[in-house]
Formats: sequence, C-alpha cells, structure tokens
Amino acid sequence: MIHSILQILAFQILFLAVYDFFLKKETFFNLNRTYLLIAPVLGFVLPFVSLSFLQQNIPQEYIFQLPAVVIGAGTAEEVASGNTFWLPSLIDIWLFGICISALLFSWKFFKIAKLKSSGTVEIFQNFKLVLLPKTNTAFSFFNTIFLGENISEEYKSSIIAHEKIHIEQRHSLDLLFFEMVRIVFWFNPMVYLFQNRIATLHEFIADAKAVLQKDKKQYYQNLLSEVFQTEKISFINTFFNQSLIKKRIVMLQKSKSRKTAQLKYILLLPAICCMLIYTACSNDPKVEATQATSQSDSEVMTKINELAEAIMKKGTMTPEEEKALKLLTTEAQPDDKVYTSVQEYLDETKDQNEADVPFAVIEKVPTYPGCSGDNEAMKKCMSQSIAMFVNDNFNTNLGKQLELSGKQRISVQFKIDKTGKIVNVRARAAKPELETEAIRVVKLLPQMQPGEQKGEKVGVLYSLPIIFEVVE
Repeated sequence: MIHSILQILAFQILFLAVYDFFLKKETFFNLNRTYLLIAPVLGFVLPFVSLSFLQQNIPQEYIFQLPAVVIGAGTAEEVASGNTFWLPSLIDIWLFGICISALLFSWKFFKIAKLKSSGTVEIFQNFKLVLLPKTNTAFSFFNTIFLGENISEEYKSSIIAHEKIHIEQRHSLDLLFFEMVRIVFWFNPMVYLFQNRIATLHEFIADAKAVLQKDKKQYYQNLLSEVFQTEKISFINTFFNQSLIKKRIVMLQKSKSRKTAQLKYILLLPAICCMLIYTACSNDPKVEATQATSQSDSEVMTKINELAEAIMKKGTMTPEEEKALKLLTTEAQPDDKVYTSVQEYLDETKDQNEADVPFAVIEKVPTYPGCSGDNEAMKKCMSQSIAMFVNDNFNTNLGKQLELSGKQRISVQFKIDKTGKIVNVRARAAKPELETEAIRVVKLLPQMQPGEQKGEKVGVLYSLPIIFEVVE
C-alpha cells in the first residue's frame, strides 16, 4: 500500500513538473485545462496498470496468509477471538480524514448558502446576480455571480463579463472535481497543487475572453485600481485575488503561442511510457541476491556450465529432469531429508503431484483436526486453532533470556502437503533464536486433513505472521 502511494505521488509530481516547466506559460488554455484534469487521474491509475508484454511471466507460488498471532499480549482465548487492545490502522486514519474533509466541504457550501440568503437576487437570462451588502466580494459559483454592493458601477460590468466566462466554461465543475478528489485523497498534497494550478488557469481563460469584449487598457486599470476582499473557498472562481493579479496581467500581455509550441504536449507520451515500464519492472518477482564465488573455475562451476550447455543443446527437459534440476536449485533447510543421490529423490517423489493449488480457487481447503463446515468456516476454525496452538506452545521466556523488549515480528511460511503433514517450514526474525522457536512450534502442529482439488489431494502453502510482545 505504502509503495503504491509513493508511486502515485512520484507520477503526479512528474506530471506537474511537465506542466510547470513546459506548458504553464503557453496560451493554449483549453489544452492546459484538459491536461490538468487528466494528469492527476493518470497519476492515480498508472501505478496499478501492468502490461503483460512489458513483463516476463514468471510462475509464482500462491500463499495463503493467516491472521497474525499475537503472543504475550493476553490469554490464548483473547488472541484467538481477536479481543486485543485496539490501535488505529492506516484504513482507520484514512477514513477519519475523509470524514473531516467532508465536514469542511459541507461548511464551505454552508458559507455560500449563507451569503446567498443575505443578498439580493437578480435573475438574468443565463445567470443569477446576488448583490451582497456592505462588502467588496466578487466571485462566481456555477450560474450565480456574487457581487459586493461596495463595488463601483464602473467596475461591475467588467467583473460580470469576467465571471460570465467562468459560468459559460463551467469552471465550477473542474473545481468541484478536485474537491471530491481532495475528500478521498486528503493526504495527497499534489491534489491541492493541481487544484491551485487549474484555478489560476480559469482566470487566464476568463481574462483572455473578457478583454475581447472590453478595452484591454481599461481592464488592466480595473485589476489594479482596488484591493478587493476574497472569500477563501477553494471551489469558487474569485475575480480579485491579490496573489493572482500580477500573473493575470503578465498573461494578458503575452503574445499568442505559436502552433509549434503544441509539440510540447507530446512530452506526455514518453512520460507515460517511462511510468508504465517502471510499474512493469517493479511488479516483477524479486530475485534473491546470491554471493558470487571467488573461484569461477571451481569444479562445481565447471559442472554447472556443462549442465547449462547440455540443456541448451537439448532444448527441452523431461519431467524427471525438471524434478532433478529443482532439487539441485532449491535451498536446503536444516531439517530437510538428505538424499544420497538424485535418483533416490526421483524415486521417492515419483507419484507426487508437484503442483500446489492456489488457495483462492481450491475446492476444499485443508482442515484442522476437529474443524468442520464449509470452506469459510474451516478457514476461520483453522486460523483460531493455529493461534491457540502457537500461544500454548511458544516459549515466552525467550523474551527475558534474549533481553528483548517491545514487539518482535516473526514471519513463518509452511506447507500442508497432500498427506496433511506440515513441511517446508521457514521463519524470518530479528533473532535466530526466535526463528528456531517459531519453526519448532509450527512443526508441532497436528497432522491436517489435506486440501482437495478435482477429487485429488493437493498441497497448500501458508504464511503465518507471529507478533511476540515482550512484557517487561
């Protein structure tokens, strides 16, 4: 999840950089508007796009992850039933932020409604004009223009002409779109920056069209003559915003961009291609690094080279050869059986089905002794039973013996083979002693009833997180 969020931020930063460095100063306002609306959406979507022709299809093992087992935080019954103390998760924080953002959004609407009720409404053919008493406010929202009564009649016509452009162009829809995105992705600073850019662009568009109806010199004077109050609402089009006045005047004086400058928008294509290549590569299975041998001409390397040449010359391998190659390339574990020859391994595994079935599609999941019911019931029973078993058998004295403190995380993987036995147990933790203890406990699990697929017994891989809380 964190990786995806970082990718989204990186992609949106790249899109915004392209706009700021290459497109912002051009007078292709409608193209820029389209870019600013599409770019953040692409930033959200591209991290989750995975093109098959950019990836190498590598077979992956399917592992079912059991709920985390917490040791040392309470009794086994409490852990199995999930009655541990509550800590907010990332989802909880995200949902809380959405609620706060939605409340702020509602407050902004309330402020607009309050302003409308306090003013005098005049209805024209294509818009409504709300005259606000004792204020210099000037802004528009959808088809309504809000205008302060303190604004002189000389400037009202220019302001109305400007705000009518916002209404005709439906700029309020753009700003509301970003408001909705801000509510859901309130934590993403790029959404606020994109909204700021498009609000500025709206003013450029309205100015460019308004000066066609008014004298440009007089329009400048209107911009500079007074400092108006501005409602601080992110989804309205304000006429006088002090931070924007200089930019608007500079853009009004700028010559129309040449047609050839539109070629800058082609920069979007290589940017998207780079992002797609990155996501494709980052989704590839990670290959564990191995240490290079210092004696490249050793006997083992010579044999490996000879084997590689033989495989390349032959072009294909028989099932027996594939099994033998798998035995030679699989990392041995401390308690694995030692074979005196490859043939012994082939004879023992001759009748075994090597293909494990993905847990999500298996017809009948492995069953813990005493569990019954449908697949969902047996999954829940399996999780609770394993949690109870690990809590009962894990040596919690290791915390004091190793002088540990806080939470110690142990990742365990194991397989329930087609005979129901627990095999291929592996563990990873900060301390080797914790790994050894986790492997010992998991190997003590009782023999299960194996999973079934199409009437045949199959093996299923499991992942079991263990959280050992050391109570001082």
